[in-house]
Amino acid sequence: QVQLADSGGGVVQAGGSLRLSCAASGRTVSRNGMAWFRQAPGKEREFVAGISSSGGTTGYAESVKGRFTISRDHAKNMVYLQMNSLTPEDTAVYFCAAARGGAYYTASAQYDYWGQGTQVTVSS
Repeated sequence: QVQLADSGGGVVQAGGSLRLSCAASGRTVSRNGMAWFRQAPGKEREFVAGISSSGGTTGYAESVKGRFTISRDHAKNMVYLQMNSLTPEDTAVYFCAAARGGAYYTASAQYDYWGQGTQVTVSS
């Protein structure tokens, strides 16, 4: 079993930055694709960024391309999301997720393990 713990959320002004962290425990996630999703009030959960097991392939939602960067550290069993140039539209609860295989997917149904979520609030 894998447990994921998200952290790093907070309140930030528009234009600011935050770095989210996802700590995996229970076993290594080095063979799992990983991703960040987010869910705003009254909206569906949406894919934000994903990274393959090797770290060699990453992908982003159009709305965050050029502003967010996903990375992973196999030695620490961690995944990160660096978020820059934040806007109020980025306000949501952010979730880390581990996929069944080594690739990442944009569909949430492909992920077996989820963090508890961390709130990001961007004020204008």
